[in-house]
Amino acid sequence: MTTTIALPLFCLISAFGIVHDAAASESLQIVDAHVPAVDKEGGDLPLTMTIRNEADSADALLRVRCPVANFSERHTVDRGEGAPAMRSIPNIPVPAKGTLELKRDGYHVMLLQLRQALAPGESFKCAIVFQKAGTIETEVMVQK
Repeated sequence: MTTTIALPLFCLISAFGIVHDAAASESLQIVDAHVPAVDKEGGDLPLTMTIRNEADSADALLRVRCPVANFSERHTVDRGEGAPAMRSIPNIPVPAKGTLELKRDGYHVMLLQLRQALAPGESFKCAIVFQKAGTIETEVMVQK
């Protein structure tokens, strides 16, 4: 008797979870994702983008996976004493009902150990992983 109730209940909860995740990712948009062109593999380069969060709650960028790089790190730029310095951070906070611009002199993602050269006009897809919105596939353009 318990299995007759448990299975439909499990299915209902699972379906609601999927709908909830879909709604969360729809409230978060990534636009203008780009990297600079590079003529050889092996180096590192910044991935910049604009993230729009229309949700009532904040989110956090946890991870980025791109086929053109072996690794990625989330960074911020410290402007303490002396010259500005990049510092690795565990996540990048995305404000509720706000827009966050990832750029070289602030929060950004570094793609590490490039696997290939990247020419202007090329593009590739990256998986951007958020704490609440989940994974969002985004197109990244290579610029001059």
